[in-house]
Amino acid sequence: MTNLPPVRRIVTGHNEHGKATISSDGTTTTVLQIPAIPGIVFHEVWNTQQTPAIIDNSDDPTGKPVTLQPASGGTTIRVVDIPPDSVQNNISEEALTDAFADLGASHAADTQTDKRHKIMHRTETIDYGILLSGELWLMVDEGEVLLKPGDIVVQRGTNHAWSNRSEETARIAFILIDGEFAEEIR
Repeated sequence: MTNLPPVRRIVTGHNEHGKATISSDGTTTTVLQIPAIPGIVFHEVWNTQQTPAIIDNSDDPTGKPVTLQPASGGTTIRVVDIPPDSVQNNISEEALTDAFADLGASHAADTQTDKRHKIMHRTETIDYGILLSGELWLMVDEGEVLLKPGDIVVQRGTNHAWSNRSEETARIAFILIDGEFAEEIR
């Protein structure tokens, strides 16, 4: 389905003398294909468990089960491959519900029958999305916009979906920051 290359990740650290070093250079160690939605692939790059983040030489934090949202007070950076709508729209509601549950985010799925896109969802996060390749439409409850490579989205906890109306897989990088809804938009 995709001919996109693996995601390369370079991680820095410090040696025993406090000097900066390259700790690792290679492909992401955690890659999750979402079984319910063939072609959706999460490439987990890094995450933090709190803010301020602890800066140390600890092990790769992406070795734990993948969740849609970062830890409470934490952050996540991931690259996501998004298949064409012709693939996304062929999944059952039951499979979609299971996929959100598997990612620890049953609450995020839009369960309305009249939703604008099969995979509409909402998380209590601020997400910075940077389209790397392909084209995507950002769909919200009342509007949509076409993204081209290099475009950046600031997604502020809104109900949304990523519509790929081409026949090529799109790749987008996300930086997700744990958030808290203001009372007026809960």
